Amino acid sequence: CKILRCNSEYVAATLHLRGPGRTAAYCDALRSYSHCTRKTARTCRGDLAYHSAVHGIEDLMIQNNCSKEGPTSPPRPRPPAPNHQGLESLDICNYEKSFLYKHGQPPRYQHCAAFGDPHIRTFHDDFHTCRVEGSWPLLDNDYLFVQATSSPVAKGSNATVTSKLTIIFKNMKECIDQKVYQAEIDNLPAAFQDGSVNGGERPGGSSLAIQEHSPGRHVEIRAEYIGTTIAVRQAGRQLSFSIRAAEEVARAFTEEQDLQLCVGGCPRSQRISRSECCRGRPAAETARALCKELLPVEDVYFQSCVFDVVTSGDANFTMAAHGALEDARIFLPNTEKLHIFQ
Repeated sequence: CKILRCNSEYVAATLHLRGPGRTAAYCDALRSYSHCTRKTARTCRGDLAYHSAVHGIEDLMIQNNCSKEGPTSPPRPRPPAPNHQGLESLDICNYEKSFLYKHGQPPRYQHCAAFGDPHIRTFHDDFHTCRVEGSWPLLDNDYLFVQATSSPVAKGSNATVTSKLTIIFKNMKECIDQKVYQAEIDNLPAAFQDGSVNGGERPGGSSLAIQEHSPGRHVEIRAEYIGTTIAVRQAGRQLSFSIRAAEEVARAFTEEQDLQLCVGGCPRSQRISRSECCRGRPAAETARALCKELLPVEDVYFQSCVFDVVTSGDANFTMAAHGALEDARIFLPNTEKLHIFQ
């Protein structure tokens, strides 16, 4: 129901009316107002504001001796938008552009990652190493659902790794059809489950696209319509996930969607201490030397690397922490937050 638009057009048309010639122009404005309400009659039938406007117009026409037929006010010219580009013609499937248009500043972004054992870096820069065997949601909001499935890194081990990732881009009327991306160890496709590489046939279909950076090793999915970029990697026998999401998108969830590892981190019962695995073990010294080559700063990425190499016995796990740090370097809005020390 667009009755509020009719109201604001009427107010704008009568705002400047003063003096003896007021009545004729005022009647024109009332006829335009009446015409506008008639156009919204079907959609506004149950709206209280609509009914009061209709009765109000009749009263004002009688008071001012206005005839129902006659000329109407010329339509109000729309103010020019920046770059002479009206909001209607603005690409609504480009989140950054439309956010800048509406708010006069670029959106803020948040970063989350899950890699290795898995280690979770949350949107709030908390950092946990988790047990989380089975399937757990990393994200569950109005736009995205991301689920990670973990399996033990070795038989009888407490430590787990992400062996499968499912990412659902939810249907967005003007921009994309719902798309599902699924990756498993040794199967990192450069396409969605239906074989497509974009958001489908809708006008904004190209605002969702997959790009392969390294076959079978690194895929990037850009979702411009929600200001989000996702990287999926395989290093050794594990998958990792990194995301840069617009703050508004990351926060678009209800109280029922409360279990999201990217938002709240791992539940307390699922957290593992990284230091316990490695204290005083000869393997830890070897792991430290291997990790130091790729991660010279002894932050949580370095500690995670040591933990993963010791618990898995696989030197390829150095690449998991290194890849996560590289993604953070690209995705983090504030580079001062790149390194976390615990």
